[in-house]
Amino acid sequence: MPATDTVLSVLADGVLTLTLNRPDKLNSFNEEMHLALRAGFEQAHADDAVRAVLLTGAGRGFSAGQDLSDRDPRKGVPDLGHTIETFYNPLLRLIRSLDKPVVCAVNGVAAGAGANIAFACDIVLAARSARFIQAFAKIGLVPDSGGTWSLPRLIGEARAKALALTAEPLPAETAADWGLIWRAVDDETLLAEAMDLAKKLAAGPTRGLGMTKRAIQAAATNSLDEQLDLERDLQREAGRSADYAEGVAAFLEKRKPEFTGR
Repeated sequence: MPATDTVLSVLADGVLTLTLNRPDKLNSFNEEMHLALRAGFEQAHADDAVRAVLLTGAGRGFSAGQDLSDRDPRKGVPDLGHTIETFYNPLLRLIRSLDKPVVCAVNGVAAGAGANIAFACDIVLAARSARFIQAFAKIGLVPDSGGTWSLPRLIGEARAKALALTAEPLPAETAADWGLIWRAVDDETLLAEAMDLAKKLAAGPTRGLGMTKRAIQAAATNSLDEQLDLERDLQREAGRSADYAEGVAAFLEKRKPEFTGR
């Protein structure tokens, strides 16, 4: 990780916890935080000791999205396409392509890119007080960080358009009811529940979990025939893994399995 405190990084029990840490700015993204978070996910890709990732935010909110003071048009017209291509798109691709589970714990507001980065994660838990806001409409912008891709796939075109065009805050419990996130939980138990889940995933057969993630993501663009072929190929690979051998042995021997992610 770069020498920065804008993202706190802790690896324990196979879980790499990445905490957005600009609480005085509602964890809005500047370039330093972008690079630090990207480095965290690059570590997750490269380090076999990382079996799962937990992403959350410090303070009273998850992330308010882009720090607009870094992209103030009064100081010169910014190239926001460059910002997306340089910072947001690489991050989204790292999250989606990671063959390990990514849990997101949303505390408080998740607005703009902050919301859409959360939606890119595999399992999202949110505090009941959390709100998701497609804030782009308030300043004349288009949802980015995969928002125009993830929203209609998760909740359908009608709701996606309404959220994106009105920038109306969506309560966590409604987001869970709509299938936009996994679960809304009590504020005081959010981090504990998210960590318990991340640890459970990290102790599991993470090679197979990663392939499951890959298959589900591919289904959005695959035909049925293509998906059936992909399932065949991934199952063949999974069936040759040490985790499968251990899982079957443990089941037959009536003991707890010791998975290694191999």
